[in-house]
Amino acid sequence: MDNTHLTQTQARQMEGAMARWYARQRASAPQLATVRRHAARLAGDLPAGAAVLEVAPGPGYLAVELAGLGFAVTTLDLSRTFVEITAENARQAGVRVAVHHGDAADPPFTDGSFDLVVCQAAFKNFGRPVRVLDQMHRVLRDGGTAVIHDMNRGASSADIDEAVALMRLTPMNALLTRITLRGLRNRAYSRERFEALAAVSAFGTCDVRAQGIDIEVRLTRRAA
Repeated sequence: MDNTHLTQTQARQMEGAMARWYARQRASAPQLATVRRHAARLAGDLPAGAAVLEVAPGPGYLAVELAGLGFAVTTLDLSRTFVEITAENARQAGVRVAVHHGDAADPPFTDGSFDLVVCQAAFKNFGRPVRVLDQMHRVLRDGGTAVIHDMNRGASSADIDEAVALMRLTPMNALLTRITLRGLRNRAYSRERFEALAAVSAFGTCDVRAQGIDIEVRLTRRAA
C-alpha cells in the first residue's frame, strides 16, 4: 500500500527568539479574547473537572484559560521554549497545568486518559498526521472528543488580511504575520484533506467546519 499521502515533511519546531516573538504576537487583547471564547465553548461540552490534553499548545494561552475554568489540563509540545513559556504563563496566572516536552506522534500518556484533546494552529506542522490522529484516539476515553483548530487551506489573501487586521498588531508585526500566514497556507489542510485523513485513522470520520482563515475539525472516539 502506498502511504505517501498520509505523511508530509515535519515542520521545524519554533525555539528561542522565534518562539518568543510568536508568543508576543499571539498575546494581543483581541486574540486573547478569542482564546477565552474558545475555552468557554470547549468547556460547555465537558463535565466538571474533565481531563484535557492540549497538543502543541505554543505559549499555552488556551491551556491556561481551561485550567482557570477548573479542568485538569495537560500540555505536550516538541518545542522546549514553548514548554518553558507555557509553564511560566500558568505560574503567573496562578493555575495548575501539567506541562510535558514530547512528540504528538508518541505521547507519553496511558490509554483513555483524557476527555478532550485539543490542538490549535499546529496540526499542519505534523509530519505523520494519521499517526497523530491515532494517538489522539488512543488517549481519549470512550465518547471523548478531539478538536483541531487550524488554518484553512482555502483561505484567500483577503481572508488573511482581514484576520491580521483584527489582531491589532504594530504595522511591522502585521506585515510579518501576513507573510507568515501566506506561507503557512501552503502547509494547511482543506476540508477534503481532513476528511480523508480521518477516514484512514482510528476515528474513521470527522465533522469539519471552515470559514475564512479558520478550520475546525471534531473527531469523537466511539464506544467499542
